[in-house]
Amino acid sequence: MSNRLPYDRSQPYNHLPLLPPPDEKVLTVEILKALNIANKSLAELKGFAKKLPNQAMLVNTIALREAKASTEIENIFTTDDELYQALSGNEENLKGNAKEVLFYRQALWSGYAKLKKDKKFSSELLILLYQEIKQVKDGIRPAQTETVIKRRGSGLLGGAVVYTPPRGEKVLREKLENLFDFLNDDKKYLYDPLIKLAISHYQFEAIHPFRDGNGRAGRIMNILLMINKQLLDAPILYLSAYIINNKDKYYEYLNKVTTTKNWSEWILYILEAVDETSRYTINKIDEIDHLFQRTLELINTKLPHIRKEVVEKIFEQPYVSANSLLDKNNPSLQTGIKSINTAKKYLDQLVELKIMIPKKIGSSNVYLNIDLLNLLSEV
Repeated sequence: MSNRLPYDRSQPYNHLPLLPPPDEKVLTVEILKALNIANKSLAELKGFAKKLPNQAMLVNTIALREAKASTEIENIFTTDDELYQALSGNEENLKGNAKEVLFYRQALWSGYAKLKKDKKFSSELLILLYQEIKQVKDGIRPAQTETVIKRRGSGLLGGAVVYTPPRGEKVLREKLENLFDFLNDDKKYLYDPLIKLAISHYQFEAIHPFRDGNGRAGRIMNILLMINKQLLDAPILYLSAYIINNKDKYYEYLNKVTTTKNWSEWILYILEAVDETSRYTINKIDEIDHLFQRTLELINTKLPHIRKEVVEKIFEQPYVSANSLLDKNNPSLQTGIKSINTAKKYLDQLVELKIMIPKKIGSSNVYLNIDLLNLLSEV
Protein backbone atom coordinates (compact mmCIF):
# COMPACT_ATOMS: atom_id res chain seq x y z
CA MET A 1 0.00 0.00 0.00
CA SER A 2 1.31 3.45 -0.89
CA ASN A 3 2.14 5.85 1.95
CA ARG A 4 1.73 8.85 -0.34
CA LEU A 5 -0.19 11.68 1.31
CA PRO A 6 -3.71 12.21 -0.07
CA TYR A 7 -2.89 15.76 -1.02
CA ASP A 8 0.01 17.92 -2.18
CA ARG A 9 0.54 20.73 0.33
CA SER A 10 1.71 23.03 -2.47
CA GLN A 11 -1.52 22.53 -4.45
CA PRO A 12 -5.03 23.81 -3.56
CA TYR A 13 -6.80 21.20 -1.42
CA ASN A 14 -9.95 21.26 -3.55
CA HIS A 15 -10.76 17.66 -2.63
CA LEU A 16 -11.07 18.51 1.07
CA PRO A 17 -13.70 15.94 2.18
CA LEU A 18 -17.18 17.20 2.95
CA LEU A 19 -18.65 16.73 6.43
CA PRO A 20 -19.29 14.63 8.37
CA PRO A 21 -16.18 12.52 8.86
CA PRO A 22 -16.69 8.77 9.49
CA ASP A 23 -18.17 8.06 12.93
CA GLU A 24 -15.42 5.63 13.83
CA LYS A 25 -12.94 8.52 13.55
CA VAL A 26 -14.78 10.86 15.92
CA LEU A 27 -16.79 8.71 18.34
CA THR A 28 -14.14 6.63 20.08
CA VAL A 29 -14.39 5.56 23.73
CA GLU A 30 -11.60 7.99 24.67
CA ILE A 31 -13.38 10.88 22.97
CA LEU A 32 -16.71 10.06 24.62
CA LYS A 33 -15.06 10.05 28.07
CA ALA A 34 -13.42 13.42 27.40
CA LEU A 35 -16.72 14.73 26.03
CA ASN A 36 -18.51 13.89 29.27
CA ILE A 37 -15.89 15.77 31.32
CA ALA A 38 -15.97 18.83 29.04
CA ASN A 39 -19.77 19.02 29.02
CA LYS A 40 -19.88 18.76 32.81
CA SER A 41 -17.42 21.65 33.24
CA LEU A 42 -19.25 23.75 30.67
CA ALA A 43 -22.63 23.17 32.35
CA GLU A 44 -21.12 24.21 35.68
CA LEU A 45 -19.81 27.40 34.09
CA LYS A 46 -23.22 28.20 32.61
CA GLY A 47 -24.82 28.01 36.03
CA PHE A 48 -21.99 29.73 37.87
CA ALA A 49 -22.09 32.76 35.54
CA LYS A 50 -25.46 33.72 37.01
CA LYS A 51 -23.71 34.43 40.30
CA LEU A 52 -22.69 37.92 39.21
CA PRO A 53 -25.29 40.67 39.71
CA ASN A 54 -24.50 42.27 36.35
CA GLN A 55 -23.54 39.97 33.47
CA ALA A 56 -21.78 42.87 31.73
CA MET A 57 -19.14 42.69 34.47
CA LEU A 58 -18.14 39.30 33.11
CA VAL A 59 -19.06 39.53 29.45
CA ASN A 60 -17.18 42.78 28.80
CA THR A 61 -14.02 41.86 30.67
CA ILE A 62 -13.75 38.25 29.48
CA ALA A 63 -14.65 39.19 25.90
CA LEU A 64 -11.85 41.72 25.88
CA ARG A 65 -9.37 39.16 27.22
CA GLU A 66 -10.40 36.84 24.40
CA ALA A 67 -10.00 39.55 21.79
CA LYS A 68 -6.50 40.23 23.07
CA ALA A 69 -5.53 36.54 23.15
CA SER A 70 -7.03 35.74 19.75
CA THR A 71 -5.13 38.55 18.07
CA GLU A 72 -1.92 37.41 19.81
CA ILE A 73 -2.26 34.07 18.02
CA GLU A 74 -1.88 36.10 14.82
CA ASN A 75 1.24 37.79 16.25
CA ILE A 76 -0.65 41.01 16.98
CA PHE A 77 0.36 42.04 20.49
CA THR A 78 -0.91 44.77 22.80
CA THR A 79 -0.48 45.40 26.49
CA ASP A 80 -3.35 45.45 28.97
CA ASP A 81 -2.56 49.09 29.69
CA GLU A 82 -2.82 50.10 26.02
CA LEU A 83 -6.01 48.13 25.60
CA TYR A 84 -7.96 49.44 28.57
CA GLN A 85 -6.74 52.98 28.05
CA ALA A 86 -8.00 52.77 24.48
CA LEU A 87 -11.41 51.71 25.75
CA SER A 88 -11.61 54.66 28.11
CA GLY A 89 -11.03 57.19 25.35
CA ASN A 90 -12.30 57.94 21.86
CA GLU A 91 -12.29 54.70 19.88
CA GLU A 92 -12.42 56.63 16.60
CA ASN A 93 -8.85 57.79 17.21
CA LEU A 94 -7.42 54.37 18.02
CA LYS A 95 -4.22 53.28 16.34
CA GLY A 96 -2.08 50.17 16.10
CA ASN A 97 -2.67 46.84 17.75
CA ALA A 98 -5.22 48.04 20.30
CA LYS A 99 -7.41 48.93 17.34
CA GLU A 100 -7.12 45.37 15.98
CA VAL A 101 -8.23 43.95 19.33
CA LEU A 102 -11.27 46.21 19.48
CA PHE A 103 -12.21 45.33 15.88
CA TYR A 104 -12.23 41.69 17.00
CA ARG A 105 -14.48 42.48 19.95
CA GLN A 106 -16.78 44.48 17.67
CA ALA A 107 -16.99 41.52 15.27
CA LEU A 108 -17.84 39.20 18.16
CA TRP A 109 -20.80 41.31 19.24
CA SER A 110 -22.02 41.89 15.68
CA GLY A 111 -21.89 38.15 15.03
CA TYR A 112 -23.65 37.45 18.32
CA ALA A 113 -26.49 39.82 17.40
CA LYS A 114 -26.88 38.40 13.89
CA LEU A 115 -26.88 34.77 15.01
CA LYS A 116 -29.40 35.59 17.74
CA LYS A 117 -31.66 37.10 15.06
CA ASP A 118 -31.15 34.55 12.25
CA LYS A 119 -30.67 31.48 14.49
CA LYS A 120 -28.40 29.85 11.92
CA PHE A 121 -24.90 29.95 10.48
CA SER A 122 -24.55 31.38 6.99
CA SER A 123 -22.14 32.99 4.53
CA GLU A 124 -23.59 36.36 5.49
CA LEU A 125 -22.66 35.79 9.13
CA LEU A 126 -19.11 34.73 8.30
CA ILE A 127 -18.57 37.61 5.89
CA LEU A 128 -19.81 40.01 8.57
CA LEU A 129 -17.21 38.64 11.02
CA TYR A 130 -14.44 38.90 8.44
CA GLN A 131 -15.34 42.42 7.34
CA GLU A 132 -15.46 43.76 10.89
CA ILE A 133 -12.26 41.99 11.97
CA LYS A 134 -10.34 43.32 8.96
CA GLN A 135 -12.36 46.52 8.34
CA VAL A 136 -12.78 45.68 4.65
CA LYS A 137 -15.67 45.35 2.20
CA ASP A 138 -14.75 42.22 0.20
CA GLY A 139 -15.94 38.69 0.97
CA ILE A 140 -15.17 35.12 -0.09
CA ARG A 141 -11.79 35.15 -1.80
CA PRO A 142 -11.98 34.90 -5.61
CA ALA A 143 -10.23 32.25 -7.71
CA GLN A 144 -7.26 34.45 -8.54
CA THR A 145 -6.34 34.91 -4.88
CA GLU A 146 -3.42 32.52 -4.27
CA THR A 147 -3.62 31.93 -0.52
CA VAL A 148 -1.08 29.62 1.11
CA ILE A 149 -0.21 28.84 4.73
CA LYS A 150 3.51 29.09 5.47
CA ARG A 151 5.56 27.95 8.41
CA ARG A 152 6.33 30.81 10.75
CA GLY A 153 9.79 31.64 11.98
CA SER A 154 13.28 31.61 10.51
CA GLY A 155 15.75 28.84 9.78
CA LEU A 156 15.72 26.20 7.05
CA LEU A 157 11.99 25.55 7.28
CA GLY A 158 10.89 29.13 7.90
CA GLY A 159 8.54 30.32 5.17
CA ALA A 160 7.94 26.81 3.75
CA VAL A 161 4.43 26.08 2.49
CA VAL A 162 2.62 23.76 4.92
CA TYR A 163 -0.88 23.95 3.47
CA THR A 164 -2.68 25.35 0.44
CA PRO A 165 -6.43 25.76 1.03
CA PRO A 166 -9.07 25.13 -1.64
CA ARG A 167 -9.22 27.69 -4.41
CA GLY A 168 -12.07 29.00 -6.51
CA GLU A 169 -15.17 30.77 -5.20
CA LYS A 170 -17.52 28.01 -6.39
CA VAL A 171 -15.47 25.36 -4.56
CA LEU A 172 -15.30 27.47 -1.42
CA ARG A 173 -19.03 28.17 -1.37
CA GLU A 174 -19.85 24.49 -1.88
CA LYS A 175 -17.71 23.51 1.11
CA LEU A 176 -19.07 26.35 3.22
CA GLU A 177 -22.67 25.38 2.49
CA ASN A 178 -21.84 21.85 3.58
CA LEU A 179 -20.31 23.27 6.77
CA PHE A 180 -23.42 25.37 7.48
CA ASP A 181 -25.67 22.37 6.88
CA PHE A 182 -23.58 20.37 9.35
CA LEU A 183 -23.81 23.13 11.96
CA ASN A 184 -27.48 24.02 11.52
CA ASP A 185 -29.15 20.63 11.03
CA ASP A 186 -29.06 18.75 14.34
CA LYS A 187 -31.54 16.13 13.14
CA LYS A 188 -29.49 15.11 10.13
CA TYR A 189 -26.15 15.30 11.97
CA LEU A 190 -26.67 13.76 15.42
CA TYR A 191 -23.47 14.91 17.09
CA ASP A 192 -22.94 16.43 20.51
CA PRO A 193 -22.44 20.21 20.07
CA LEU A 194 -18.84 20.04 21.34
CA ILE A 195 -18.01 17.37 18.77
CA LYS A 196 -19.55 19.65 16.15
CA LEU A 197 -17.42 22.49 17.49
CA ALA A 198 -14.19 20.52 17.06
CA ILE A 199 -15.09 19.20 13.60
CA SER A 200 -16.37 22.53 12.30
CA HIS A 201 -13.37 24.45 13.60
CA TYR A 202 -11.02 22.22 11.64
CA GLN A 203 -13.21 22.42 8.54
CA PHE A 204 -13.41 26.20 8.60
CA GLU A 205 -9.64 26.49 9.02
CA ALA A 206 -9.15 24.05 6.14
CA ILE A 207 -11.55 25.91 3.84
CA HIS A 208 -9.88 29.22 4.73
CA PRO A 209 -12.52 31.24 2.84
CA PHE A 210 -11.02 34.71 3.28
CA ARG A 211 -7.74 36.25 2.22
CA ASP A 212 -6.95 37.08 5.86
CA GLY A 213 -8.51 36.97 9.32
CA ASN A 214 -9.65 33.33 9.06
CA GLY A 215 -8.21 32.30 12.42
CA ARG A 216 -9.96 35.07 14.28
CA ALA A 217 -13.26 34.50 12.47
CA GLY A 218 -13.04 30.78 13.26
CA ARG A 219 -12.46 31.43 16.95
CA ILE A 220 -15.49 33.72 17.11
CA MET A 221 -17.49 30.95 15.47
CA ASN A 222 -16.56 28.65 18.35
CA ILE A 223 -18.21 30.81 20.99
CA LEU A 224 -21.20 31.56 18.75
CA LEU A 225 -21.74 27.84 18.27
CA MET A 226 -21.79 27.22 22.03
CA ILE A 227 -24.42 29.93 22.45
CA ASN A 228 -26.44 28.75 19.44
CA LYS A 229 -26.54 25.21 20.86
CA GLN A 230 -27.52 26.59 24.30
CA LEU A 231 -24.38 25.39 26.03
CA LEU A 232 -23.94 28.96 27.28
CA ASP A 233 -26.25 31.94 27.69
CA ALA A 234 -23.65 34.60 26.92
CA PRO A 235 -20.20 34.79 25.27
CA ILE A 236 -18.04 34.03 28.31
CA LEU A 237 -15.89 31.04 27.30
CA TYR A 238 -12.97 31.48 24.95
CA LEU A 239 -10.30 29.03 23.87
CA SER A 240 -7.63 31.43 22.59
CA ALA A 241 -5.57 31.55 25.79
CA TYR A 242 -5.48 27.73 25.84
CA ILE A 243 -4.40 27.69 22.19
CA ILE A 244 -1.60 30.18 22.91
CA ASN A 245 -0.33 27.99 25.74
CA ASN A 246 -0.55 24.87 23.55
CA LYS A 247 0.14 26.41 20.16
CA ASP A 248 2.45 23.73 18.75
CA LYS A 249 -0.09 20.97 19.40
CA TYR A 250 -2.84 23.09 17.90
CA TYR A 251 -1.10 23.27 14.54
CA GLU A 252 0.23 19.71 14.77
CA TYR A 253 -3.22 18.20 15.31
CA LEU A 254 -4.84 20.37 12.66
CA ASN A 255 -2.22 19.14 10.21
CA LYS A 256 -2.74 15.51 11.20
CA VAL A 257 -6.42 15.68 10.30
CA THR A 258 -5.43 16.88 6.85
CA THR A 259 -2.55 14.50 6.23
CA THR A 260 -3.61 11.27 7.98
CA LYS A 261 -7.34 11.80 8.80
CA ASN A 262 -6.41 11.62 12.49
CA TRP A 263 -9.47 13.26 14.01
CA SER A 264 -9.00 11.74 17.46
CA GLU A 265 -6.07 13.84 18.70
CA TRP A 266 -7.65 17.03 17.36
CA ILE A 267 -11.04 16.43 19.00
CA LEU A 268 -9.43 15.44 22.30
CA TYR A 269 -7.38 18.66 22.16
CA ILE A 270 -10.52 20.79 21.73
CA LEU A 271 -12.41 18.94 24.48
CA GLU A 272 -9.48 19.42 26.87
CA ALA A 273 -9.46 23.12 25.91
CA VAL A 274 -13.16 23.45 26.75
CA ASP A 275 -12.75 21.64 30.07
CA GLU A 276 -9.67 23.54 31.22
CA THR A 277 -10.97 26.92 30.05
CA SER A 278 -14.36 26.35 31.71
CA ARG A 279 -12.70 25.60 35.03
CA TYR A 280 -10.42 28.63 34.67
CA THR A 281 -13.39 30.90 33.90
CA ILE A 282 -15.38 29.56 36.86
CA ASN A 283 -12.46 30.47 39.11
CA LYS A 284 -12.21 33.91 37.51
CA ILE A 285 -15.93 34.56 38.02
CA ASP A 286 -15.56 33.64 41.67
CA GLU A 287 -12.62 36.03 42.07
CA ILE A 288 -14.47 38.88 40.33
CA ASP A 289 -17.54 38.31 42.50
CA HIS A 290 -15.55 38.30 45.75
CA LEU A 291 -13.72 41.47 44.75
CA PHE A 292 -16.99 43.14 43.76
CA GLN A 293 -18.69 42.21 47.04
CA ARG A 294 -15.77 43.48 49.14
CA THR A 295 -15.68 46.73 47.17
CA LEU A 296 -19.44 47.18 47.42
CA GLU A 297 -19.36 46.63 51.19
CA LEU A 298 -16.59 49.20 51.62
CA ILE A 299 -18.41 51.80 49.50
CA ASN A 300 -21.71 51.18 51.29
CA THR A 301 -19.95 51.82 54.59
CA LYS A 302 -17.80 54.82 53.63
CA LEU A 303 -19.72 56.37 50.70
CA PRO A 304 -23.38 55.33 51.05
CA HIS A 305 -24.51 58.02 48.57
CA ILE A 306 -22.82 56.07 45.72
CA ARG A 307 -25.22 53.64 44.09
CA LYS A 308 -24.54 49.96 43.52
CA GLU A 309 -24.83 50.66 39.77
CA VAL A 310 -21.72 52.85 39.97
CA VAL A 311 -19.80 49.96 41.52
CA GLU A 312 -21.05 47.66 38.75
CA LYS A 313 -19.86 50.19 36.19
CA ILE A 314 -16.30 50.33 37.52
CA PHE A 315 -16.25 46.52 37.29
CA GLU A 316 -17.29 46.37 33.63
CA GLN A 317 -13.70 47.17 32.64
CA PRO A 318 -10.68 48.33 34.66
CA TYR A 319 -10.43 51.83 33.15
CA VAL A 320 -13.35 54.27 33.30
CA SER A 321 -13.79 57.94 32.53
CA ALA A 322 -16.10 60.36 34.32
CA ASN A 323 -18.17 60.61 31.15
CA SER A 324 -18.77 56.83 31.11
CA LEU A 325 -20.57 57.05 34.46
CA LEU A 326 -23.28 59.47 33.30
CA ASP A 327 -26.85 58.18 33.14
CA LYS A 328 -27.21 59.39 29.55
CA ASN A 329 -24.41 56.99 28.53
CA ASN A 330 -25.85 54.04 30.44
CA PRO A 331 -29.41 53.33 29.26
CA SER A 332 -29.51 49.91 30.91
CA LEU A 333 -27.52 50.76 34.06
CA GLN A 334 -28.68 53.98 35.71
CA THR A 335 -25.95 55.27 38.03
CA GLY A 336 -27.92 58.29 39.25
CA ILE A 337 -25.14 60.60 38.02
CA LYS A 338 -26.41 63.48 35.88
CA SER A 339 -23.41 65.80 35.65
CA ILE A 340 -19.76 65.37 34.78
CA ASN A 341 -18.76 67.23 37.97
CA THR A 342 -20.66 64.74 40.13
CA ALA A 343 -19.00 61.85 38.29
CA LYS A 344 -15.54 63.34 38.90
CA LYS A 345 -16.40 63.94 42.54
CA TYR A 346 -17.44 60.31 43.04
CA LEU A 347 -14.36 58.99 41.28
CA ASP A 348 -12.09 61.19 43.39
CA GLN A 349 -13.79 59.82 46.50
CA LEU A 350 -13.08 56.29 45.25
CA VAL A 351 -9.45 57.32 44.80
CA GLU A 352 -9.35 58.37 48.47
CA LEU A 353 -10.53 54.86 49.39
CA LYS A 354 -7.75 53.44 47.18
CA ILE A 355 -10.32 51.65 45.02
CA MET A 356 -9.42 53.69 41.93
CA ILE A 357 -6.17 55.23 40.72
CA PRO A 358 -6.21 58.38 38.52
CA LYS A 359 -4.24 58.30 35.27
CA LYS A 360 -3.60 60.93 32.62
CA ILE A 361 -4.01 59.88 28.97
CA GLY A 362 -3.25 62.74 26.63
CA SER A 363 -5.49 65.56 27.81
CA SER A 364 -8.00 63.23 29.46
CA ASN A 365 -8.22 61.89 33.00
CA VAL A 366 -9.23 58.27 33.51
CA TYR A 367 -9.50 56.10 36.59
CA LEU A 368 -8.12 52.61 37.03
CA ASN A 369 -9.67 49.85 39.15
CA ILE A 370 -6.26 48.40 39.95
CA ASP A 371 -7.43 45.27 41.79
CA LEU A 372 -9.69 44.30 38.89
CA LEU A 373 -6.91 44.88 36.36
CA ASN A 374 -4.51 42.72 38.38
CA LEU A 375 -7.13 40.00 38.65
CA LEU A 376 -7.80 40.00 34.90
CA SER A 377 -4.09 40.03 34.08
CA GLU A 378 -3.49 36.75 35.90
CA VAL A 379 -3.24 33.81 33.49
